[in-house]
Amino acid sequence: MEIDPDIVKEFEELEVSSTKPSEEELKNFDEDSLLKPLNNINIATHPTYTTIPKFFHAPPSPSNTLRQSLRKEAHSLFLQKRSQDLLDNEELNSLWMILEKNCTQVTPLGQQLIGYDDYLKVMKTISPKSRKYLTSRLFAKLQCHSGYPGKVELISIFNYTMRKVWLTQGRIGLSFYDDVGQGFLREIDMENYIIDIIPTLAQISSCVQPSFQSFYVCTVVKKFFFFLDPLHTGRIRIRDILASGLLTELLELRDEESSKESHEHNWFSMPSVLTVYGNYLNLDKDHNGMLSKQELADYGSGTLTSVFLDRVFDECRTFDGEMDYKTFLDFVLALDNRHEPQSLHYLFRILDVQHKGYLTVQTLHYFFKGIQEQIRAVNAEAVNFEDLKDEIFDMVKSKDPCKITLQDLINCGQAETVVSILIEFHKFWAYENREEGERLADDQEQK
Repeated sequence: MEIDPDIVKEFEELEVSSTKPSEEELKNFDEDSLLKPLNNINIATHPTYTTIPKFFHAPPSPSNTLRQSLRKEAHSLFLQKRSQDLLDNEELNSLWMILEKNCTQVTPLGQQLIGYDDYLKVMKTISPKSRKYLTSRLFAKLQCHSGYPGKVELISIFNYTMRKVWLTQGRIGLSFYDDVGQGFLREIDMENYIIDIIPTLAQISSCVQPSFQSFYVCTVVKKFFFFLDPLHTGRIRIRDILASGLLTELLELRDEESSKESHEHNWFSMPSVLTVYGNYLNLDKDHNGMLSKQELADYGSGTLTSVFLDRVFDECRTFDGEMDYKTFLDFVLALDNRHEPQSLHYLFRILDVQHKGYLTVQTLHYFFKGIQEQIRAVNAEAVNFEDLKDEIFDMVKSKDPCKITLQDLINCGQAETVVSILIEFHKFWAYENREEGERLADDQEQK
């Protein structure tokens, strides 16, 4: 293994005395005395500290380059060792063949089942690496969800093994980009990861242009951070990345053959990214690379209220009163996923004008003014605010009859409707005329 140049440099700069110690100095030298100051640091007097081991080790400071380099080398070697414990395709195929040979029963529907006795035979036959995955505990867990007493489907065992291998492989791959070594990825770490895996994504590598790659990476990373870091801490847990399913959605692009429908529903696909980026360019009428409030007003149906847009530019990050592409991505993700808690968190921050953590009747009336402006603009029949207010509180069923919190919105199951009728005239009008639409639909079905 090649030694890290930083470590070599540190040793080269060590100052060592060239004076040979005298015989008396060697005779009186006590190596334990050098360790006493270290042993006396942070000695706890509480009796529990004699039995509870130390479980937190602070990471080295950035200025301590030697310890930083040592930590990185150790982290890299640890991940490489974990990679060697993973099952490859050949080993997975061998595992499936052994499972089939020990099949206990085949149902009339063709489902292959295995009993515990035959499962024990499999555990003895497979390789030591595979034995780490197939345990008695696994059989018991799968048996709880099996519809066949005392037996488990072979495919469920194999699918579990494959998924665990994939998750471990994904965790190891992401951990290589965890510079701090604390199980988190910063935005720059995630960007580096995406850049490195683009060549493995067959549907992306074949069509992404070098000039567009930075925009593609930005669009991909933004979705991870929007859904996994709603509080904007600047980092996301690797565990959350794996559990969210977003990485699975991204890695689906490795498959060269996929349907057009899957492209439309996959945010990470090139058609989806080009659609979002194209919308941004089309809204940018003055071609300065930024969006003003007037330009953003044409987004979607073009009926977002002026009151809502004012609040967007008050709360979101802007540059000289204009929105950049990254902020636009947050805006798009929030409006396209209004049923998701992360989107509701984004939208609630905009609706909460007074930053009190709840919405009042006055807040609802404030946003309803924007709806009223557009009602008058199209010469439509006026709507009574009191009726709308009562309907909103009936839908939310808030704990406090005069206040609506974010948690009330998330729990009610009607948050998408509530938010939409406050910020977008198109959605509001559809809600107001929903009974007429249902009647027309019923008439068409009868015909």
